[in-house]
Amino acid sequence: MAVIAISRELASYGEETAQELSKLNGYKIVDREHIEAALSAMGIDVEKQARYDEKNPGFWASLSQQRDEYLHFLTQTVYETALENNCIFIGRGAHVILRGIKNLISIRIGASKTVRIERVRKAQNIDSRHALQIIESSDHDRAGFHKYFFSVDWYNPSEYDMTLTTDRFDPIHAASAIDAFRMSFITEDREKEAQAKLKDLLLGAKIVTEITYNRKIPIHFLEAAVDRGVVVLHGVSNSRATVDSAVATANLVPGVKQVESAIQLVQEFTVIP
Repeated sequence: MAVIAISRELASYGEETAQELSKLNGYKIVDREHIEAALSAMGIDVEKQARYDEKNPGFWASLSQQRDEYLHFLTQTVYETALENNCIFIGRGAHVILRGIKNLISIRIGASKTVRIERVRKAQNIDSRHALQIIESSDHDRAGFHKYFFSVDWYNPSEYDMTLTTDRFDPIHAASAIDAFRMSFITEDREKEAQAKLKDLLLGAKIVTEITYNRKIPIHFLEAAVDRGVVVLHGVSNSRATVDSAVATANLVPGVKQVESAIQLVQEFTVIP
């Protein structure tokens, strides 16, 4: 029982490996279509998803409120799905969002640029120059997505539990290697600890959703730290009444046992749009 997050380069057999892995262990694939459907159900429109999904958003787009909204609901979606257990995430920064979860296995799949060019060239019936442009564009977007949303280096192998280079691996053998690691690494204790942590993280995300996006209570930089149902709200506000409203709202979210406020009151605080 585990959550597997696969980060992959274009033409590295990442998706194919995920499919073979799912055949081996019966885990559910969580791909772009799954995430898009979940985000749409939460009210994130298709245009916004297309702007940010594994894209390098650029400096100004990375600072926008739409960016924060997208990241919040993406994170909540990943938490909800991971709680179901036995799933394989493909991309979307899941390995970063779930960092610290004890039953997470994070995998990076890559291949040499020469091999990737040849795979793209054959798959799309194009010349090598065009194939290289497609690969470099994809790498730029995925690296930028991880940098701007999560402040991590997508290329850094230390971000992952296992890295595979598929120059000589086919998807079947790559999947077998990952599943062997899963079976030797995941224990019942890891799974129990992971489930408890994910429940707290998801509850915290739902509290922020209710306060910020549903009730639109103006607590800036709001975070909800949860420990087995006990909630501490962090953020900045210029009104005691606003803080009280946020605390009252948090108390209404199912699963909350107690709410404390660590929200800072700053009377002259304003946000520049």
